[in-house]
Amino acid sequence: MKFSLGKAAATTVLFAILVILSGCLTSGSDDAASVSSDPPDPGPAPSNSAPSISGNPPPSVVVGTAYAFTPTASDPNGDTLTFSIENLPAWADFNSATGEISGVAVLGSEGTYSDIRISVTDGTDSAALPSFSIEVTQTALGAATLSWNPPVENQDGSPLTNLAGYRVYYGTSPGNYGTTIQIDNPGVSSYVVENLAPNTYYFASTAFNTDGLESTFSNEVSKTVQ
Repeated sequence: MKFSLGKAAATTVLFAILVILSGCLTSGSDDAASVSSDPPDPGPAPSNSAPSISGNPPPSVVVGTAYAFTPTASDPNGDTLTFSIENLPAWADFNSATGEISGVAVLGSEGTYSDIRISVTDGTDSAALPSFSIEVTQTALGAATLSWNPPVENQDGSPLTNLAGYRVYYGTSPGNYGTTIQIDNPGVSSYVVENLAPNTYYFASTAFNTDGLESTFSNEVSKTVQ
């Protein structure tokens, strides 16, 4: 005896197969969407470099005259810099955006203001100038005139053809020069150091070329300001 599926039964079987296949395709599509939604690896965060700061604050000021100093600062990453100061004299103001200290010392403010320290930060790292002092005097300050012969040859005896300028160093003890003045003019052969409070000062100078190479110190000279 032979059996055969009727039309209705055949339709039911075919429909069941289509449903099963459709379910498989839907499952695979969901898996693919799940994999592609993962975020990419951002990699390591860039490292931060600390800012730099430099400058030589004037060591003294006379009562009634203006005092001003702004350090030079930069940041390798180009970050915004903010300045701060410790032990700011009462007669002075400070600009946290530029690092400038300025003011006029009034009568009665004579004396030495020590351990002043200017710092700069990029929000992560910081740097600071060496601590310094400002002496306020009531008497007029002195000056020292320095002169020299411009060098014409290098230390190895070859002709000097790229002289760029000079640096004058001075301080109040022999061989200890806390202040530096840079002269970016090779044609200059003298310089007047002004605003020297009463003390004995010791001076030395160097020359530097366009490559940034600096000579050894000259002989040291001194002057006493009364």
